[in-house]
Amino acid sequence: MADSRETMVKAFVTGWPVKHSRSPLIHGHWLRQHGINGEYRAEPVAVEDFADFIADLKSGASPYVGGNVTIPHKEMACRLADKVDSIAGELGAANTLWLEDGVLHATNTDAHGFAANLDERHPGWDQAKKAVVLGAGGASRAVIYALRDRGVDEIHVVNRTLTRAEELADRFGASVHAHPMPALAELTQGASLFVNTTSLGMDGEEAPAIDFSAMAPGALVTDIVYVPLKTPILAQAQSQGLATVDGLGMLLHQAVPGFEKWFGVRPVADETLRALVIADMERHG
Repeated sequence: MADSRETMVKAFVTGWPVKHSRSPLIHGHWLRQHGINGEYRAEPVAVEDFADFIADLKSGASPYVGGNVTIPHKEMACRLADKVDSIAGELGAANTLWLEDGVLHATNTDAHGFAANLDERHPGWDQAKKAVVLGAGGASRAVIYALRDRGVDEIHVVNRTLTRAEELADRFGASVHAHPMPALAELTQGASLFVNTTSLGMDGEEAPAIDFSAMAPGALVTDIVYVPLKTPILAQAQSQGLATVDGLGMLLHQAVPGFEKWFGVRPVADETLRALVIADMERHG
């Protein structure tokens, strides 16, 4: 009798910590849905062990064909991969790795996930001429990339530390402008899109009061945080009559390209999957 492990395709998500990742739930659902003999598991790897983890992946000593990379390994994954595509290269971070003919490839699907979520939940969002991005951390890079890629004319990055925002303006070009926090109220005037990329409001944390009333007619407010699903920033925007999109779809849609690379089927981030993840969030917080 053949050993089933020989034909099972295995992929991972690695981070430190990684136990709260919902990626195994997402990919496990798709594996069952498509009847694939595969496995996707969480691999906690400390920073000092990450280079060895990648070396094993490259050499074939690892059982995996590839996987996802999350905090704090995304930048190192980009440096250690053999072949980095243009998106991961510009972002300076990779979240998806796969082996192809013994070569370790790297990409970043966060920008895809962000845009696909808005395409699904609020079609036409990319007609915005002016966008405000709150925060200049690692997550904001993918958002700015997506906005620029979709042709948003003005992208204003607002951050407590101005130099961090200025670094992003330098990285992403003339359409991106850096501002300190006191400029936020003025910048929201006439903006068609507001994106929170910070952890403000995550896990019940307080969020600052923001006046969205001067935004353009039909403006959209979105948050890449998805725990809670309705963040304080989204709640404020809704109370002021604005359309909102939560961040859960970004998580779901960013997972699609990796699954296709590892398992050979392009899955769909549908309402069944969304409901599955929301139920898990309600159980575990």
